[in-house]
Amino acid sequence: MNRAIFYQLVIGAALVLLSACSTARQPLNPGTDLPPRFSESGFREPSQKWWEDFADPELDPLIETALADNPSLRATWDRLSQAEAIVQRERAGLFPALEVGAEAGGFKSEPPVRRADFGFSSTASYELDLWGRVRQNTAAAAADTRALEAELQAAAISLSSTVATVWYELIEQRAQLDLLDRQIANNERLLELVTLRFRQGQVPAADVLRQRQLVEDRRGDRAEVGAEIKLREHALATLIGRAPTTLRFPNRRELINLPSLPATGVPAELLQRRPDVRQAVQRIEAADARVAVAIADRYPRIDLRAVYETTAISPSALFISWIATFVSQLTQPLFDAGRRAAEVDRTRAVASEAINNYRSKVLESLQEVEDALARERRQRELLASLVSQLKLASDTTTSLRDRYIQGAVNYLDILNATTSQQDLERRILSARRDLIAQRIALVRALAGGWTMKMP
Repeated sequence: MNRAIFYQLVIGAALVLLSACSTARQPLNPGTDLPPRFSESGFREPSQKWWEDFADPELDPLIETALADNPSLRATWDRLSQAEAIVQRERAGLFPALEVGAEAGGFKSEPPVRRADFGFSSTASYELDLWGRVRQNTAAAAADTRALEAELQAAAISLSSTVATVWYELIEQRAQLDLLDRQIANNERLLELVTLRFRQGQVPAADVLRQRQLVEDRRGDRAEVGAEIKLREHALATLIGRAPTTLRFPNRRELINLPSLPATGVPAELLQRRPDVRQAVQRIEAADARVAVAIADRYPRIDLRAVYETTAISPSALFISWIATFVSQLTQPLFDAGRRAAEVDRTRAVASEAINNYRSKVLESLQEVEDALARERRQRELLASLVSQLKLASDTTTSLRDRYIQGAVNYLDILNATTSQQDLERRILSARRDLIAQRIALVRALAGGWTMKMP
């Protein structure tokens, strides 16, 4: 081929390739105008390891152990190691490959003459990466690795928040158990009073039966709570990488008081900080690079090969005479029934999908923060209302019990008041735990990950 024509072919194909690749490299657009700020914010900068702000010395070792030993998280580490190895494999294509070989053989020509042949060769091969196919393959693998690093951080945030949630559920259930024990004791004392009045002929037998039913109802609740405690302990053991029933957890029975609301920052900073959003960006980078690979695959491929070899009939004469061979090979696809064009279309569709997934993740991130803020705000209002209701219910129960002893009110009034008070006491415990769960959801939505070391 005439050298000038060859250069024109190369330059023309490169311009077409760059034009085609530019369609995949569009600036990222979140798909919506970002608000300047969130609806609510505190002033305290959150810690990188969000659970440290809770100042719970018994929670810290649980999360640290889970981050080191949870099997699912360790599997993510393994996927990251695989991705790093793939990057090294693809990057190797940027350098020449060198192979050496040796051979020995023999045959008899005429008895008793025996002839032997020996050979040694070294071969270097290299693909001339004119269109960037090898470089873009490497770039795609590197983007996959960065995406897995972000996935690992997102998984660690999810795991730590799940451990904390289950831990405080366990504490709440233990507190519920203690509360039920107190309620059962109070109900049994009232049962003794109702029974005494029945024996004195002051109340009907139905009052005794109703009070016994209330006692048994609370005992049934206690059995359910006991089972929930076991389930939470099993779940917590599994999360930290241990078999159920093999661990004894600290016997905490008091929920924490939450720290002040953390600073939420601005949405634009959130998108740069959240690992799941960064993972979506890296998926776009990888898909974009693979579009370029698919386009480059439609253009000529130039391979260079150099062979340096020697042969002899005896080992002593093996390295006396050498033969060097250099070969360049150009391969141009002519007809593949549209396979390469279809691959370009497929990779472009994958890139478009990655961009839309990124936009969806942006919206989800903003929603998670706003939802957590709204839920915590409403939960605080609910908790304040329940506390006020409990005070009124307690005063009502005390007043009715005194009047019941005097025979001024019937039993149904005190039964309704007692049931209402005890239900409110249990609801307040659950509401306090729900408030902690909402804060965990908020810090999880705001978290940006932290530096991790492979266990």
